[in-house]
Amino acid sequence: MLGIHRKVYKMKFAKKSLGQNFLIDKNVLKKIVNIVKIKNRHVIEVGPGKGALTDEILKGKPKSLSIIEKDYFLAGELRSKYKNNNNIKIYAADILKFDLEKIDRNDSIIFGNLPYNISSQILVKILKFNKWPPKFKDIIFMFQKELAEKILGKFSTLNYGRLSILSNYRLRPDKKFLVSPNSFYPKPKVLSQVIHFTPKNSISFKIKNLNNLEKVTNILFSNKRKMINKNIKKILDRKKIKKVDNLKLNLRPSEIAPHIYYKITEIYERD
Repeated sequence: MLGIHRKVYKMKFAKKSLGQNFLIDKNVLKKIVNIVKIKNRHVIEVGPGKGALTDEILKGKPKSLSIIEKDYFLAGELRSKYKNNNNIKIYAADILKFDLEKIDRNDSIIFGNLPYNISSQILVKILKFNKWPPKFKDIIFMFQKELAEKILGKFSTLNYGRLSILSNYRLRPDKKFLVSPNSFYPKPKVLSQVIHFTPKNSISFKIKNLNNLEKVTNILFSNKRKMINKNIKKILDRKKIKKVDNLKLNLRPSEIAPHIYYKITEIYERD
């Protein structure tokens, strides 16, 4: 009977469909929280699970804590767990459909041990905030290591690509560290990586809508190994192509620096 209860308990707290891997290593939890000062600051936590990171955040004495948890069972458990704390607001909601900007406050911090299956979508959602510079001052997210390397990928390296071009436009990675699979339950098959980002307050290029940068990179990277001479014509006509300094049509997408993608998008938006 006890074995059945344990099985049900594990099923409730580890849903593969939601990409749930719960961080249980207290040393890693403390290391994440200690990246920034939390005291008297507003904090948002994405995907708290059973509240292990939440507990560490609360030890830092934030001014307020807003939690977004998609799993209704876990959201209910968290409401029960923190029912006596008036500084905590719990939202049972899908982060991809939730308006984060509505609860973002000045000098806030966004934490997240993100589900692997939607982590890039969550990052892009934040990159597309309507108001920029945003109110938040720090983002501390955990990703699968392979994805983290693509986010951090610098120009002329193997990991350089669409995600690093998008991320680099609005965010600056400040700190990072690896996390072993042994730090989670259930144990994932891959390494994880924590990245601390800060928003760029001053941006040289004036892209009106980040969806357009996403479109430009989507089109040009759709044939990663081929020269851009054909795909660029899906974005700009010949006259506009000439306005992009240092753009050579015999280059492959990975051979084009980020600032050129930003310039292409600027010119595309002038239509």
